[in-house]
Amino acid sequence: MTEFTSADGLLRDERVRGRYLHFYEDEHPVSAQLFGSSPTVLADAARMVEDFGFDLVDLNLGCPAKKVVKCNGGSGLLRDLPLIQKIFEAVRAAVKIPFTVKFRAGWNDDEIVCVELARMAESCGLGAVALHARTREQGYSGNARWEWIASVKQAVKIPVIGNGDIRSPEDACAVVAQTGCDAVMIGRMAPANPWIFRQIEQYVSRSTHAADEAETHPHTGVLYDEPTEADRYQMIRTYFQMLLEEEMPGAEGKMKQFASWFTHGIPGGAALRKAIYDAKSGPEILGRVEEFFEARQQVTTALGSD
Repeated sequence: MTEFTSADGLLRDERVRGRYLHFYEDEHPVSAQLFGSSPTVLADAARMVEDFGFDLVDLNLGCPAKKVVKCNGGSGLLRDLPLIQKIFEAVRAAVKIPFTVKFRAGWNDDEIVCVELARMAESCGLGAVALHARTREQGYSGNARWEWIASVKQAVKIPVIGNGDIRSPEDACAVVAQTGCDAVMIGRMAPANPWIFRQIEQYVSRSTHAADEAETHPHTGVLYDEPTEADRYQMIRTYFQMLLEEEMPGAEGKMKQFASWFTHGIPGGAALRKAIYDAKSGPEILGRVEEFFEARQQVTTALGSD
């Protein structure tokens, strides 16, 4: 799924497509997530998304950011269910590809609308719903209320995707077990630990194997693999190179934005982050990354030879 994209911006500025809706052919199936408040504009943007070759289109009713909410986008729409219904109907009529929605439980604890909203989505022909089990008022604070996901799952027959506080493979399995949801959505943990998807797959597979065989898995009891320093270097280098080779708009800014996430857990990561932030260009940032890890490798080799 792409990062969420303004429907108004997409119709107004063709550069928006390159910045927010770029994808590679090997990334199918891929979904474009849009936000906005006009049924007509969102329908037109959805048609564009379909023409671009996306496999799904998704509506964001979850973002709590003030600049989005003040334009009646994201979770700002949660106080206007009649308008949401008009958007659902307009977008559903505009495209043939599957149409889904991600939303929060409600504006605040006194205005919980997630069950009603999910039922509306189902009746309007949406293919699935994803619930971030927090309110708009919570932002990203406090704990996600997974029981709200369970309530939505019990209310509709279409697939329900659970989101919120899924920080590990154990969390992913726990939310499915506790709520009966059909899938999980990973948000903030993905840039901090891009390997979490692989780890979930390993955890499910190895846990099942261990249970079936009633013995410890051959991986010395480890149910999922932690990324090595080489994994982290390869991931950072590959992503930064892709940004430069594709001449993505705002590449330098994206490198610096993701530096704090990607360097999480790396010994000496603070020094690498400073080197990245102080760099003046994309190629210089990539060079700083390569220099850092080459120096780390030399230290590791020296310690290994002692």
